[in-house]
Amino acid sequence: MYLLVAYFALTFGLAQDGSEALEHLESGLGRVLLGIMALGFAAYGVWRLLEAFMDSAGHGTSAKGLAKRIGGGVSGLIHLGLSFSACKLALGLGAEGGDSTEAGASTALGMAGGEWALGIAAVAVMAVGLYQFVSAIKLGFLKHLEPRVAGKAWIKWAGRAGFAARGVVFVLVGIFFWRAMITESAAQAGGMGDAIAALPATAQTVVAAGLLMFGIFSLIEARYRSIDNPARSGR
Repeated sequence: MYLLVAYFALTFGLAQDGSEALEHLESGLGRVLLGIMALGFAAYGVWRLLEAFMDSAGHGTSAKGLAKRIGGGVSGLIHLGLSFSACKLALGLGAEGGDSTEAGASTALGMAGGEWALGIAAVAVMAVGLYQFVSAIKLGFLKHLEPRVAGKAWIKWAGRAGFAARGVVFVLVGIFFWRAMITESAAQAGGMGDAIAALPATAQTVVAAGLLMFGIFSLIEARYRSIDNPARSGR
C-alpha cells in the first residue's frame, strides 16, 4: 500500500490515502493484485488483534503496555477495514467513496463528548508520529528483524527514511484532527493524502520517497521479522 501511495505521489503528483490508491487498481490484472492485498490486509489485521489479545510481544498490563496493545488492536481493525475495501474493489463492487477520515470525524462530533474523543484521537495520533521519529533515530525497528539482516546498512537507512516519513504524516494527521476539534468542523480532519498535500512541493517529494522506502522495508520485514511464539514464551 505504501508503495502505491509513493508511486502515485512521485510519478503523477497525486497525494492520496491508501484506500484511494487502491482504487487505481480496479481493472484488469489490478484486481488480482487487489485480491492478494485483501488477503494480506486480513492476515495482518488478525495477527495484530491476536498479538494484542495474547500479549505475545510481552507488553504486559502496565499503562504503557496496555497502550501499546490497544494501539496494536486498533491497527488490526484498520487493516481489516482495508481488507474489506480491497476485496470490494477486487470483486468489482466499487468503493464507497467520500473521505473516510472526514466521515469518522463527523461521526465523532455528532456524539456527546465527541470533541473530547476527537482531541484524544489527535493526541494519540501525534504521539504515534513522534514515536516514529524516535524509532528512526534510535533504530528501534531493527529489534524485530533477524540479526543477519538487521546489521545491513542499507536496511537501516531504508527503515530510517520510512519511519521518519511516517512520522511526518502521522503528526500532520494528528494536527488535522486537533484542528477539527477546535473548530468543531469535520472538514478540517484529514488523512495521509491530505498530510502529503499540505507540504511544500519539495517536501512532498521527500516524504513520498520516504514512504517508498517504508514500503520496501515492509517487504523486508515480512520476510525477516522475528515473531514471538506465545507458547514458547509461556504467555
